[in-house]
Amino acid sequence: MTKIAGIDLGDFPLLLAPMEDVSDPPFRALCKENGCDMMYTEFISVEGLIRDAHKSVQKLDIYEEERPIGIQIFGAELDSMQRAAAIVEEAKPNVLDINFGCPVKKVVCKMAGAGILQDIDKMVSLTEAIVKSTSLPVTVKTRLGWDEKTQYIETVAERLQDVGIQALAIHGRTRKQMYKGEADWTLIGKIKENPRIHIPIIGNGDINSPQKAVEYKNRYGVDGIMIGRASIGNPWIFREIKHFVNTGEVLAPPTIEERVEAAKQHLRHSMEWKGAKLGVLEMRRHYTNYFRGLPGVKYYRSLLVTESEPQQLYDTMDEIKERYANMEHVEV
Repeated sequence: MTKIAGIDLGDFPLLLAPMEDVSDPPFRALCKENGCDMMYTEFISVEGLIRDAHKSVQKLDIYEEERPIGIQIFGAELDSMQRAAAIVEEAKPNVLDINFGCPVKKVVCKMAGAGILQDIDKMVSLTEAIVKSTSLPVTVKTRLGWDEKTQYIETVAERLQDVGIQALAIHGRTRKQMYKGEADWTLIGKIKENPRIHIPIIGNGDINSPQKAVEYKNRYGVDGIMIGRASIGNPWIFREIKHFVNTGEVLAPPTIEERVEAAKQHLRHSMEWKGAKLGVLEMRRHYTNYFRGLPGVKYYRSLLVTESEPQQLYDTMDEIKERYANMEHVEV
């Protein structure tokens, strides 16, 4: 049984990774419906929060049906992090998560995200200060290290646990790797074997099938798996993994009707949450993923990413459903 600060997540929980411009409430709703056990918001800039920037503040929106949920923040300055933690606490998430893993240059250059992996002492002291400044359980998401020569994650795990974090999610790459190459979970497995470690260790990186999820669960002994890119346009991955874990059987992939209905729901909720104009625009990045693998779908995708009228978008998706209705299942 995996518990984060008393939150019971079941025997082998599946978590949705915090992803910029992806893991917002409309997408999280789909993942929750399909069996995701715990979710995180998009990562939020602490500087944006304390300056009351609309985009940052909006990301604090969470809903009761999403629980348990964590709000993730990133930053590098102690005062800003503590002030942001107080703002997060008012939003009443189940946990506050600190991002020490984002490899994007504009984040790293400020010594935030994975940038702080260049200064482990600062990483630990900053975490300790946040733990002491909030009543929320604090968790961390990070990477193996800055580069192949500085993979200090085993020591980092012990030190972060010692200052009070309640769970640690580890992406099996260094910052230098970005998202290239194959994620290496070897050190994640070693952390699980460490008798000093008693907090949940969540593995992240390259889990894109039920078979791989079970293989890594058994090989590395992690307490749960965090899924990011493989869920984009494919929220069904959570139910597929759960079914395989419970039965050993591969669940049939979603039908074209399920794909269309999910995309329509995503669009509808996106417009409700962001407003019609922005909701339509920001939904455009998702259509390719929802309809990947359909022969000849490029024509329809072009319509979806250029049309601005919601009803026309719904009509186009209905056309997709009709055209591909005889395809019983669509592989992702």
